[in-house]
Amino acid sequence: MSAGRGRALALELSYRGVRIRVLRGDITRWSSDTRPSAIVNPANSLMFMGGGVAGAIKRAGGAEIEEEARKHAPVPVGEAVATGAGRLPVDYVVHTPTMERPAMPTSREKVEAAMRAALRCAEREGIKAMAFPGLGTGVGGLRADEAAEAMMKVLKDHIDAGTGLLAVDFVAFTEELEEAFEKWARELFS
Repeated sequence: MSAGRGRALALELSYRGVRIRVLRGDITRWSSDTRPSAIVNPANSLMFMGGGVAGAIKRAGGAEIEEEARKHAPVPVGEAVATGAGRLPVDYVVHTPTMERPAMPTSREKVEAAMRAALRCAEREGIKAMAFPGLGTGVGGLRADEAAEAMMKVLKDHIDAGTGLLAVDFVAFTEELEEAFEKWARELFS
């Protein structure tokens, strides 16, 4: 798969048979030739998809994504659910809460719990390729570097324990997040 469709490839590594990439672009346009595939929504426990990445996913994929997610609410931080992807070019959206209510501040610990939950959900659903935005870096208020470090360390632990995933992409909307993802991917997977 190329980085095409409006995404710029910043970094590509392989770690224990899993392709890990850092891309710059719009996660709602991400797709993979490896299937089934999913993008991750850094959700709130109530599954309201109003702003940030969640709002972008709802606008691009359709209100049916939120409607399906809301049937599972409340979903605690540390758990995740998969829904259909509506009009998005993937098979699933994995909703992993980083906060209890919309627009709440989050923490590194909640981001780590959300990352672990998303990866467990991917394994449960048989997902082979997935893309993550920054978890907690929008309204959650976590610094890009802190979120990227937490996310990459949880991914490394997950891969080390054994995984069915073949590809994990980190899609950054900002230069700051792209640089943070790239720094921690090189640090942990090179």
